[in-house]
Amino acid sequence: MSTIKVDTIKDTNNVEVYTAKAWVNFNGQGTVAIRDSGNISSVVDTATGVYTVSFTTAMPDANYSAVVACSDAGTTRAFAHTKTFSTGDFVIRSSRGDTGADVDHDLYSVAVFR
Repeated sequence: MSTIKVDTIKDTNNVEVYTAKAWVNFNGQGTVAIRDSGNISSVVDTATGVYTVSFTTAMPDANYSAVVACSDAGTTRAFAHTKTFSTGDFVIRSSRGDTGADVDHDLYSVAVFR
């Protein structure tokens, strides 16, 4: 397997620029459905408020950052965070902001940086 060398990209202030290695926008209620994504092969609902997000192409290690946002059309306050990381997938857990109870939210948006 050959390796492609990419020069570091910097902005006009000479600060290194990082791009997302993966992203996904998915419906978390009812039947989980990916609305659109990049480098994400699947999202599996493993329990109430818990989703496993799998990469199409694995990360080189588990030292990446997944930024998660969620929203809920109802009256609950939405909260989500990443729980575990591996090279092939990561887990999201979401809950109500007011009670802490696990809950499936309407919409999740995730960006992964490495």
